[in-house]
Amino acid sequence: MNSIQVIGVLVGMLAVTAISAKEAQPQEDTAQTIAYLLDYASKSDGIFIRNGKSYNGKQAAAHIQAKYDHFKDEITTPEDFIRLAATRSMLTGQPYMIKTKDGKERTCAEWLSAILEEHRKTATDKKAEKPANMALGATLP
Repeated sequence: MNSIQVIGVLVGMLAVTAISAKEAQPQEDTAQTIAYLLDYASKSDGIFIRNGKSYNGKQAAAHIQAKYDHFKDEITTPEDFIRLAATRSMLTGQPYMIKTKDGKERTCAEWLSAILEEHRKTATDKKAEKPANMALGATLP
């Protein structure tokens, strides 16, 4: 085998390895993550402020769900969901805000982005804790 053939074989092996590694990485379930964010908002004890009016968590989640339903075809990631459904009023352009129990006020987009980041970190930590033999599909005795 000449050096060009060896290089070709090595490039092919690297490509297969890269594809296999990508396929082995768990993909985030966007719908499940969005459901988590909506549930979190619904159970929140913060005060949501939309166009100057205050709403509880359930009311805010219902409104954001309605906007999610409206933009569903344009949403492919949780970040799209936050940007399109939970950032600002379509009518006034004013940002949605949340006032937490500790009195801090921030945009709903910042708040949900932080929740999303923590959710992903927790999910990654849980996967890392999984025993190696379980990751290979083995069962424990």
